[in-house]
Amino acid sequence: MRITGVAELPLHHGKAPEWLVVRMQRLAKEIVTIIIDEYGSGEFLKRLSDPFWFQALGCVLGYDWHSSGVTTVVTGVLKKAIIPQEHGVAVCGGKGKLSRQTLLEIKGVGEKFDFSETQIKGLCYASRMSAKVDNAAIQAGYPLYHHAFFVDKNGKWVVVQQGMCLQDRTARRYHWLSENVSNFVVEPHDAIVGDIKREIALNMTARESEGCRKVSVDLACGPPKKIMRLLLSIRPAYQKSLESWLPTPTRSNYVPIDVLSVPLSVNWKALQQVYEFKPRNYEELLSFKGVGAATVRGLALIAELIYGEKPSWKDPVKYSFAYGGKDGVPFPVDRKAMDESIQFLKMAVDESKLGNSEKMKALERLRVIASKNIQ
Repeated sequence: MRITGVAELPLHHGKAPEWLVVRMQRLAKEIVTIIIDEYGSGEFLKRLSDPFWFQALGCVLGYDWHSSGVTTVVTGVLKKAIIPQEHGVAVCGGKGKLSRQTLLEIKGVGEKFDFSETQIKGLCYASRMSAKVDNAAIQAGYPLYHHAFFVDKNGKWVVVQQGMCLQDRTARRYHWLSENVSNFVVEPHDAIVGDIKREIALNMTARESEGCRKVSVDLACGPPKKIMRLLLSIRPAYQKSLESWLPTPTRSNYVPIDVLSVPLSVNWKALQQVYEFKPRNYEELLSFKGVGAATVRGLALIAELIYGEKPSWKDPVKYSFAYGGKDGVPFPVDRKAMDESIQFLKMAVDESKLGNSEKMKALERLRVIASKNIQ
């Protein structure tokens, strides 16, 4: 059974101060080294796919427990702290412009890890499809602005990406784990977390959207002119939004989502190419360049209103501070305590490599005691 839940991720401005980032990097390196030495790189990736562990890591490193910045800062810190040759793990991508370098970085990492061309292509595909799914197949008002791709020397991967909604100033984080992805378009996530659950959201990855996915593929395999006629037939002049066909939201603080408007147009050039290509399934359709949110939405709407195949309109979505938070909440960062912890962990790692495992055992006992006290 997978863990589901909600974590608050309000948008915060500003950046982590340099003195904190430096310490975060040093502390992160020791934590990652211990986990990989003790449990292997696969276990480290599995933990990253757990949103609660990821959030807790941000707390331990001294960042805000409830900030959207946890995602970007923690992945940025890990990217600098993790050394592929030493840890057998690499971090590609990041926030904004860095996310657009992901595929190039994956290729570079693939060469370092001596992956085959087929493996590298597979990793690049996983990066592209995970982003495509969360940008287009799930439409809840959170376009992506951050995409981080973690891969280990065995070819296992994790995606941690985040989108933001400027209308209500909230963020949403998506976690993917390669070993749990059997199909990119059918409930592929390990977790989707955020502090807002939409009353209305298009979810083409839900199992109950299977009929709608099949009709969408059938439509895309037909002449684009037919799709254009069908779109015009269900978009009378007075109809402005998909929400007119959906239950009226009851929440007092409801925020209309622009992405749920009836598409005025779709990428007809891309649909012509899809028509000529004839995709065999929804994953092939979605993976096609140029097939974006508007096209997905238009096909889903036609499938529901004309062919009766409804998509899912249901939105698919304990921490404690170790050293304080950068904004002084719940208390200022204790620099001395953080430095001492870094040194202690570093010594534990160094001595464990020499065969002295007593400190590692002490750390494990401390973890058990701490977890009992928290409960």
